[in-house]
Amino acid sequence: MIDLIFPDGSKRSFDEGVTGRDVAAGISKSLEKKAILIKLDGELLDLDRPLEKGGRFEILTREAPEALETIRHDVSHILAEAVQELFPGTQVTIGPAIEDGFYYDFARDEPFSLDDLAKIEQRMKEIVDRDEPIRREEWDRDEAIRHFRDIGEEYKAQIIESIPAGEKITVYKQGQWKDLCRGPHLPSTKAAGKAFKLTKLAGAYWRGDHRNPMLQRIYGTAWATEAELEAYIHRIEEAEKRDHRKIGRAMDLFHMQEEAKGMIFWHPKGWTLYRSVEAYMRRMLDDDGYVEVKAPQIMDREMWERSGHWQKFGKNMFTCETEEGEVLAVKPMNCPGHVQIFNHGQKSYRDLPLRMAEFGSCHRYEPSGALHGIFRVRAFTQDDAHIFCREDQIEAESTKFIRLLEAVYRDCGLELHAVKLALRPDERFGTDEIWDAAEQKLERAALAAGIEKVEHLPGEGAFYGPKLEFHLKDAIGRTWQCGTLQLDYVLPERLDAEYVAEDGSKQRPVMLHRAICGSMERFIGVMIESYAGAFPLWLAPVQVVVTTITSDADDFAHKVAADLRAKGLRVETDLRNEKINYKIREHSLAKVPVIAVVGRREAEEGKVALRRLGSDGQEILALDAAANMLALQATPPDLARARGALSAPGDIGAREAG
Repeated sequence: MIDLIFPDGSKRSFDEGVTGRDVAAGISKSLEKKAILIKLDGELLDLDRPLEKGGRFEILTREAPEALETIRHDVSHILAEAVQELFPGTQVTIGPAIEDGFYYDFARDEPFSLDDLAKIEQRMKEIVDRDEPIRREEWDRDEAIRHFRDIGEEYKAQIIESIPAGEKITVYKQGQWKDLCRGPHLPSTKAAGKAFKLTKLAGAYWRGDHRNPMLQRIYGTAWATEAELEAYIHRIEEAEKRDHRKIGRAMDLFHMQEEAKGMIFWHPKGWTLYRSVEAYMRRMLDDDGYVEVKAPQIMDREMWERSGHWQKFGKNMFTCETEEGEVLAVKPMNCPGHVQIFNHGQKSYRDLPLRMAEFGSCHRYEPSGALHGIFRVRAFTQDDAHIFCREDQIEAESTKFIRLLEAVYRDCGLELHAVKLALRPDERFGTDEIWDAAEQKLERAALAAGIEKVEHLPGEGAFYGPKLEFHLKDAIGRTWQCGTLQLDYVLPERLDAEYVAEDGSKQRPVMLHRAICGSMERFIGVMIESYAGAFPLWLAPVQVVVTTITSDADDFAHKVAADLRAKGLRVETDLRNEKINYKIREHSLAKVPVIAVVGRREAEEGKVALRRLGSDGQEILALDAAANMLALQATPPDLARARGALSAPGDIGAREAG
């Protein structure tokens, strides 16, 4: 007999070999019909798999969040079956579920076309309608290799050969079709549903090695419901419209080119945007008690070896060798330099916490294929800071940082979506006892700051300590990981940082590595896409364009521009001999928030007609009143709060909208 513990805490005994379907049927016929998977002690299993042990037991339906990955994996198998039915002779390789969907790699001499995707998708729906049963089988290793080679599936045979001896070889049969797979899978193809869509074609080397054959990859997305699929498609369409690379070109913000891969050429308007974000962040740090420093861009290899970065990141560091035999490395991160500043001169317990910030320019080698606009680059700036503190200050400093991070995200029109705790990786420095303490303290600090739930990410911590990842949400619901907070006992030890404690003894400080934007470039890219280039007035590279209806208003247009600039606004003039509607349309496409229109009447009366981006109406005001109003609305949110114009972070967006 085995004992199963249900979600409500009740316990029931069953014969060994009972299946999840049997248990569901014993509860109700309707539950049996809805059930697609089970979860036993946290592990997902096939509904019809005989249970060999008891434990915490749960029956999952399509609505369960944990079921979505299996739905996507099943749809990838349905894709593979459809391809082999439509294109005999095609070999299948691997087809995993991925974020928002799935893919499958195929070996085929003739390339797939976009027209083929529609045919494949239709065949996939037919396979769903067939309601083909999906069954798990365990095979002998040698038999499995022979079988797949005999049917022309050389790639599958190679996969089996690479599986360590002694591991079970499992094959899932889907009707008459079969695939090597660990599972779990749904009871039948019908259970996968039809909320899927094939999205694109790509190339991929077998096992990711450019020396191996090139395969054809078909990507798709799959969801539990049609409504979720439609929402996703809408989100992707919106994302394509908001692509920061397209908007960057349209607004003349930046460009990138082959001669400087992964490096950004900021144009005047883009650099104005960058400087606005940087100035805002600098003021927020000043107000929160940080001191700003600047560490060297290049340091000797010996320093990076002492810190451990050379061993971990050496292959991703840009290096050079001098005529004197020195091996120098361009910094990939700022922490070792900050420890050197901390170590310069004796520190007392009274000096802690010491919050040391730097907008540090970092360089890391990224493969060309991994580069992506200003999101994934080789040269970037971190809004980096390191808090050197005592053990008893960890929780307070962590809470203080999280409050700051939340305020910044709200001011920038973004929402803190989730907090995740990245736990110890396999390759790390420090003892298990140190890691136990660091992980526990960091999680407690997050909970003390009011974070309701902290998701664990096993193995994803830094080599010197665990980290909290802060995932934000943008205007169309996408999530991005930007901010981090890492608790580090290791680097102070490796780099010999110490302070004099109250009892006169020498102690190691605890080091909190923290960033809010993470990469300034990536954070700005997120904001470009979230706002679709239509920035709030305080961030817009050009805040106002003064444009004329007729040339006899040119002199007044210059005065308007001068008065607005005197109020601190970023202003351009457009005196071209073009129709006013043409000019308004052009500046609207350039995402200028305010267009100040002046003609002969406005010049005579000393007024301006203000047109807001996204509005067909206009507001006619005296020049002084317009200048004062726009200056107030263009005030960055932190300064507006300091002047009492805002009550809380984020209010400026609401005020402008109103």
